[in-house]
Amino acid sequence: MSVAKVIEITSASSVSFDDAIKQGIARAVKTVQGVQGAWVQEQTLVVEGERITEYRVNMKVTFILSN
Repeated sequence: MSVAKVIEITSASSVSFDDAIKQGIARAVKTVQGVQGAWVQEQTLVVEGERITEYRVNMKVTFILSN
């Protein structure tokens, strides 16, 4: 039997939502072992003037706890 834990992380990118997701997952797997998946819960933008300057995502990352 496996037991999983879910953590919530926020990641940001000046390029795209996709890049913010990739950066967030890349950082999570450096810190947490056994990452199994993620759910993108929320996407937000930062707008300055008439430009999008930052893409932000809130994710719930699931990982398996070791025995």
